[in-house]
Amino acid sequence: MFKKILIANRGEIAIRVMRAARELGIKTVAVYSDADKDALHVKYADEAFPIGPAPSNLSYLHIPNIINAAIQTGAEAIHPGYGFLSENHHFAAVCQTWGLKFIGPPADAIEKMGIKAQARQMMIQAGVPVVPGTVGAVDDIAAAQKVAEEIGYPIMVKASFGGGGRGIRVVDSPEELANALESASREAKSAFGQGDVYIEKFLRKPRHIEIQVIADSQGNVVTLGERESSLQRRRQKVMEEAPSCAMTPALREQMSEAARRAAQAVHYTSAGTLEFLLDDDGHFYFMEMNTRVQVEHACTEMITGVDIVKEQIRVAAGLPLSIRQEDVVLSGWSIECRLNAEDPEHLFRPSPGKITLWKEASGPWVRVDSGAETGDQVQPFYDSLLAKVVTWGRTRDEAIERMRRALSEFQIEGVKTTLELHRQLMDDEEFCAGRIHTTFLAERIKGA
Repeated sequence: MFKKILIANRGEIAIRVMRAARELGIKTVAVYSDADKDALHVKYADEAFPIGPAPSNLSYLHIPNIINAAIQTGAEAIHPGYGFLSENHHFAAVCQTWGLKFIGPPADAIEKMGIKAQARQMMIQAGVPVVPGTVGAVDDIAAAQKVAEEIGYPIMVKASFGGGGRGIRVVDSPEELANALESASREAKSAFGQGDVYIEKFLRKPRHIEIQVIADSQGNVVTLGERESSLQRRRQKVMEEAPSCAMTPALREQMSEAARRAAQAVHYTSAGTLEFLLDDDGHFYFMEMNTRVQVEHACTEMITGVDIVKEQIRVAAGLPLSIRQEDVVLSGWSIECRLNAEDPEHLFRPSPGKITLWKEASGPWVRVDSGAETGDQVQPFYDSLLAKVVTWGRTRDEAIERMRRALSEFQIEGVKTTLELHRQLMDDEEFCAGRIHTTFLAERIKGA
């Protein structure tokens, strides 16, 4: 096992990784930008190292500075968390070059699954259902028109690289296609450095279901059930739950088997998530694979008792998984609400500033993963996630009721947040009945 690891991230995920490391007896190194010198993750770590100015491209995304921090502090491995460099195959390869273990999948697996059009091709070959569309990237309007006519409108033009809802356009008619191709490609080029796009059939109101997998270098691949991530705004997740109301034992096994085949097809190791769309008829389709630990991993941990981050660290150290598939039992229900420093009343614009009051929820079966405290400055340079509130109940109704209680206890002042939005959602009749889909929030909230 490692003696010391560096966490190449900030906020709640940095602290989450440090907690797992501490339980494994591993020392931790935090890195921080000039803006984060007094941040909670810096205080929590065993030691901390500066990596540059506030802008992320000069600090948290600056590979030479992070590698230097690891070498200077004697870290043996680097955990990237999520976001930033977590799905950067070049960073994973550079770590290996410098004799540092990347706590994540192999660089080639990240690269293969990061190119979405290529990932589609691999999933087709592995027998995993995909949404009808182009096999690879589409490079001219004539080819795009031909595919669109074959699968029928509406369609989606999607960036081959990247994620987070960028480089995506919904096209309802042939007249919109040329402009959608151009604008999606332009946005993808700006966001990810690559302008390739591909085409998929657009499903109007599907559910977003994901299967958590974890695999080791001994060939063991374990699935940990599903999460429902249908509550989104502009294709960014807002709330998650595990399991899903739409799931049956038979469907769960089918989707889990598809996820196992997908992981095996790219010789995957570490934690990863296969994301699918599920229609009203019970048909599911591969969307993409996230080759990292996800924000919403806590839901799965709550219903399985498996510490996903610990398993990541074990696998990176060359150890086998501590669990087998037959050990995985789904128990109860878990809900996770993301508290962001955003103003829902003004189109969810970011709300940087000083937190004048921070009081977390607590009590039985409530988990709070946060990276903030009273007096902190919410920076304008980074993602706006402040905390995740996670509850568990024996049933979905109990998990919802417990979340109502937890959200009523949580207090944040000084910046605008999504706290009140989540309180309202817990009382929404349709949500409570489990009748949700990917456009659920957009139909209810301006700007969502």
